[in-house]
Amino acid sequence: MLPEKSSSSSSKARTGIEGFDEITGGGLPRGRTTLIEGGPGSGKTIMTLQALVNGARLDDEPAIFIAFEESSDSIVSNASKFGWDLEALQEKKLFFLDARPQFDILQSGSFDLGGMLAVLDAKVREMGATRIAFDALDVILALLPDALARRREVCRLHEWLLARKLTAIITFKSSERGDDVAEIPSLGFMQFLVDCAVVLNHEVQQGVSQRNLRVIKYRGSSFSENESPFLIGSEGIEVAGAPELGRSGAPVPTERVSSGVPRLDSMLGGGYHRGASVLITGFPGTAKSTLGGAFAEAACGRGERTLLISFDSDANEVVRNLGSVGINLGDHIRSGLLQLVSARAVTGSGEIHLMQIKRLARAHRARCVVVDPVSSMSKFGNEETASRVAERLVDWTKQEGISLVCTSLLESPGSVQIEGTPLKVSTVADTWIHLNYLVHAGERNRGLSIIKSRGTAHSNQVRELILSDEGVTLADAYTADGEVLMGTMRWEKEKSASLAEQKGETLSRERDAALEREELELALKLETLRRDLDSKRLERAALARSTEKRTTELGHDQDHRAELRGADES
Repeated sequence: MLPEKSSSSSSKARTGIEGFDEITGGGLPRGRTTLIEGGPGSGKTIMTLQALVNGARLDDEPAIFIAFEESSDSIVSNASKFGWDLEALQEKKLFFLDARPQFDILQSGSFDLGGMLAVLDAKVREMGATRIAFDALDVILALLPDALARRREVCRLHEWLLARKLTAIITFKSSERGDDVAEIPSLGFMQFLVDCAVVLNHEVQQGVSQRNLRVIKYRGSSFSENESPFLIGSEGIEVAGAPELGRSGAPVPTERVSSGVPRLDSMLGGGYHRGASVLITGFPGTAKSTLGGAFAEAACGRGERTLLISFDSDANEVVRNLGSVGINLGDHIRSGLLQLVSARAVTGSGEIHLMQIKRLARAHRARCVVVDPVSSMSKFGNEETASRVAERLVDWTKQEGISLVCTSLLESPGSVQIEGTPLKVSTVADTWIHLNYLVHAGERNRGLSIIKSRGTAHSNQVRELILSDEGVTLADAYTADGEVLMGTMRWEKEKSASLAEQKGETLSRERDAALEREELELALKLETLRRDLDSKRLERAALARSTEKRTTELGHDQDHRAELRGADES
């Protein structure tokens, strides 16, 4: 169940704790009492003090902190690492009351909280305090003789808080079994008395620390009922908030950004979508990290601030290794555009890594994030939560408009599943690129295929991925006899085809020369015949002229003879 937005901001007092105000729909119930319980080291004191500090800093609400277990000096000293500047707040906004019982006290007769409440009453009026916290109340209640006395004093405290409309926090220890039961059984009724109850759990799974928070009740308000992971970071407690719904009306980016490999951009119809989540899967050595590095280099080349998280290698090793294939990240690191962080998965749970990634990305103002490999989050006790971590990472980057590229290591080349990790990020990723080995005739070559790319037409071909000191590129698909060929097999086939083509060209040239010679011979013969024909025609014409001349001359002779003889006209 997800929290609804509060209709009135005055109904809740925000804690300023990232994620917690989100899952409670605004913070703690204002003017009411909240119970925070948990085992040793679960973060009860830190969460309580952080809520008071943020109330004083952000909302100008003075607060009082009553310590029953630790000294106030110890609490202030321990909290100094969070950068809250408690000394400045203690002047007017935050008051610490050290109410620890002495370890050598000898109790004689009964006692109650009346005297302490009278002192607090005066301090509340003096400061104008609106928030108050009782840390480790179970310590003082344990000194009471029986359950009835403890219940009486808790009710007295509750009524005092309600009368003054204070936003109150009470903490006490749960049993070591971690079953949300008070360490002192007679205090279990407190969950029913308060308006809001929060349980903190801290356990170790396969050697990895896991912290979870759950709101078990919140009167008059909806809230997220599931467990929410949290960590204690450099600025205090950070809670993994519930995913935000109702974003379907948000504009969807249509801009394309380069993958860093031009031929891959062509296969994708122009590159990745801005703000999309990209998954690159493959076995060890298939160049997943290389494609992630190529994207980071291209993003920095566009002037976009980029965060690259490496779970496998030291930052200097990443720069060196990618430099061997023409990917230069060193210049971008020195310019400040690229932040490269090495984060071994053994240093914490997947939830911790997720919140650290979010913090780093926000501090760096990153527009692009590369996580290599995201499957490392499923190691070392994180198997059950890894899938949720990956989904929240994708959801968060989408909300922030960050372009995300994740690599995921597969189990083994013989795995039946294409993506063999427990994360199953492929179901939520927008683009899924798969890298594999193609082994033939004793040679192994890298192949790349696009399994899916939402919102764009993309190539369905398997291309050979080629790495060299000049960079990363993809070869054109090459098939022969119904088989995709790569590497030496492709080179040999192309060479054989080239030789055959050259031989064919030679034969063609030889045949062309022979035909040319025959054509010349025929042309010569044709010219000779033409000349013979012209000669015969001239001879005939001369013969005809000679015959005509003789005939004419013969006629003239006959006429002359006749004239000489005086012959009559015929």
